Amino acid sequence: MGKIDESRAFVPVNIAILTVSDTRTEADDKSGATLVELIGASGHKIAARKIVTDDQANIIAALKTWIADPKIDVVISTGGTGVTGRDVTPEAFKAVYEKEIPGFGELFRQLSYDAIQSSTLQSRTTGGVAGGTYLFALPGSPGACRDGWEKILKFQLDIRWRPCNLVELMPRLTERDRVS
Repeated sequence: MGKIDESRAFVPVNIAILTVSDTRTEADDKSGATLVELIGASGHKIAARKIVTDDQANIIAALKTWIADPKIDVVISTGGTGVTGRDVTPEAFKAVYEKEIPGFGELFRQLSYDAIQSSTLQSRTTGGVAGGTYLFALPGSPGACRDGWEKILKFQLDIRWRPCNLVELMPRLTERDRVS
C-alpha cells in the first residue's frame, strides 16, 4: 500500500493551470480555483494560470508555451474532456504528447465511478509527457478536479510518496536512447 515517507524532504513542483472554456472568466472559474486552492495547500507553486476557449489550436499553443518554459514542471487543465463537438482538450493534449500516460485516465475513471457510476465513461481524462513536462487534462467540474488532485496527483506529485512517484522521474524525462 502506498504511503508518505516522512523521512524524505518535500519538493514543491511548479504547476500551471489551464482552464478550457468558452464562457468562464477568472472570476467564475470554480474548477480552476479549486485546483489553485488544492495545489497551494499541498505546498506546490502555481507557476501560471490561463483560460482559453474550446479551440484545439488555442489549447496546443498554451501547452507548447508552457512545455517550453523551464519554470513549469506540470500542466493541469480543466474542461473540454467530454464527448460534445466543442470538447477537444484530449485531441490537443495528444497532439503534443511525446509519451502518453494511459493509466492516469484509466485510474481517474475507476475512481470517479464511485461518485458518478456509469457516467464516468463520458470523461476522456488524459495524461502524458512532452519536453520534460507532465500534462494532465481533467474534466471541467470542481468535483472532478478535487478527485483528480486528491486521489491521484497529490500523491504522484509528492516525492515522498512510496513505492514510487512522478517527481523522482522528472530529471530523466528528457533522456534519449543511450548509444554505446
